[in-house]
Parts: sequence; structure tokens; C-alpha cells
Amino acid sequence: MSDLPFTLDQLRILKAIAVEGSFKRAADSLYVSQPAVSLQVQNLERQLDVPLFDRGGRRAQLTEAGHLLLSYGEKILSLCQETCRAIEDLQNLQGGTLIVGASQTTGTYLLPKMIGMFRQKYPDVAVQLHVHSTRRTAWSVANGQVDLAIIGGEIPGELAESLEIIPYAEDELVLILPVFHPFSKLDTIQKEDLYKLQFITLDSQSTIRKVIDQVLARCEIDTRRFKVEMELNSIEAIKNAVQSGLGAAFVSTSAIAKELQMGVLHCAPIEGVVVKRTLWLIFNPNRYRSKAAEAFSQEILPQFATPGWNHNVLKLSQKNLMLNTLDIVAPAITDDD
Repeated sequence: MSDLPFTLDQLRILKAIAVEGSFKRAADSLYVSQPAVSLQVQNLERQLDVPLFDRGGRRAQLTEAGHLLLSYGEKILSLCQETCRAIEDLQNLQGGTLIVGASQTTGTYLLPKMIGMFRQKYPDVAVQLHVHSTRRTAWSVANGQVDLAIIGGEIPGELAESLEIIPYAEDELVLILPVFHPFSKLDTIQKEDLYKLQFITLDSQSTIRKVIDQVLARCEIDTRRFKVEMELNSIEAIKNAVQSGLGAAFVSTSAIAKELQMGVLHCAPIEGVVVKRTLWLIFNPNRYRSKAAEAFSQEILPQFATPGWNHNVLKLSQKNLMLNTLDIVAPAITDDD
């Protein structure tokens, strides 16, 4: 193997098939014909002298060799994208791309405000917002597919050494009630009153639900005693259900600003209890950070952070990065939860 036995196009095709699950859907996603995709795979298998797909089933399944090539191929493609973005930076923010990640709540209610401010200042920069679970978002940051992210869940332990994890802001979780509920007339309610309410929650397997339960437990509120009326799959659905009088719920204050302003939901203080969770800023200090990401970090992030947060770590990491760029390749991405 004196010459490389694969091309970047072949790696892109391999990844597309793995993601889409079939040659036809991969061809459609790449805007090429299915025969062209099949031919590239055949050439790749002949050049490597190993089968990459198990063609026995209806869905295209990678063989062990296929999984191995895909793992390294994703790293290669990620570095290629990083290289292109570094070259784009020569235009001094007159172009380029900023890719920001977020978990569900931050991605729905916080990041759009931040991106809107950034776009007003730098209209020529293309901005992408990737909203996924905390775990998937953290892996995307580790692999260089996302510049930085703000998340509220628990970061996988195996990524602790790969990522810079900075406490960014405190997110308060509040109890919301229908405006016509008897408790809405009280200045405060007691902890014991919570167990008299009917609750609307996210699915028990939801990462956000688990985070909320953990935070409430630290405030000595036993969510196992809650009378759960129904489980829904989105914060918006929960807000609408509470507004309709179907129950109470705990949600982030960032998710209900509009409803409180309109007077369609009631926020009920609990005496002696303030329920907060930490939002984390994460980035990979060993990956190139574009000028767009640098501008976002220095000009936008401080405006939404808890006072006193240490934004100087961003500058230090960028300085250190210049000494060891590309020395470390992030772990292969997984698609857990």
C-alpha cells in the first residue's frame, strides 16, 4: 500500500451509507446516482481487499473492517473540514462558519438569542446550531464537529480529559401552574404542597427529566412522591398542558419568559427553596478554534454568563493551542442517546 487505497470522496460515501442505512438513500443525500455509489464502494473494497458491508440483510450493515475504516474516516473528514475553516479565517470574519452545539433546553431558548446578536454583528458568518442530547453534543465537540457548546446535563466521564468544561451560568428551575389554580393566589407555597399537585413531566428516560429530578433531590424534594398525571416529549407541550389546566410542572425560567410576560402561566415560589442547575460551556482545547468562534466566545458569551465566570480560560486555551495544533485527534464519535 505505497499509495493511499481510498479517496476523500470514498470516505464521504462510506459515512453517508452508514448514516442513511442504504446505498440508495446515501446516493440521494450526496446528489449522485446509486450506481455511482455502488461502484465507489466496490472499488474501495477491491483496493483494501476486504469487504466493508454485509449485504445479506435489507439494511446496509458495516463489517468489522467497515466500522474500523469509518472510525478513522470520520477523523480524517473532520480534520479536512477544520483545515478549510482555518483557511477561511484569512478573510477576517468576512465569511467562514460558526458551529455551536446545545442540549435541548439551552438550544431552544438560550442559543437563538445569542446567535441573533452574533449575526447582527457578523452577518457574513454562516452559523449552524446543532441541538442534541448532552452526550451526543459533548462527543461532537470532542471530535471537532462543533466549535463549542452550552449544555445542562451530565458530560460523559470518558470525555473529561478531552474537553475544557467551564461553569457558565446558573439556570433556575421554577414551578409553573395554571393562572386559575388556587395556589396561584398564594405568595409562596410549601414543599409539602408539591405532593398535592398533579404533575406533567418529560418522559422518565429523558436526560432533562433526570437532571431536574437530581436538582430537586438536592433541595430535599422527593419527585418519587409526585402524582404524575402525564408524560410528554417536549417542554413546549408541557407548557401548553399546564396553561390548559392539566397540571403543574418544573421548567427552566428561560423557557417561560414569553408566557410570564403574557400572563398565561403562573410561576409559584416555594418557601425557602431556590432550585438551580449549572449550565456548562464546553470546547476542545486541542482543536483549532476559528476567528468566528473566538469572536462569539469573547463578545457574546460574557453577556449571558453568570457574573464572575472565568472567560480568560478561553484566551489561555487558544494561546496553548497554537503550540500543539493537530497533535491530538479526538475520539471517534458515537451516536448514543
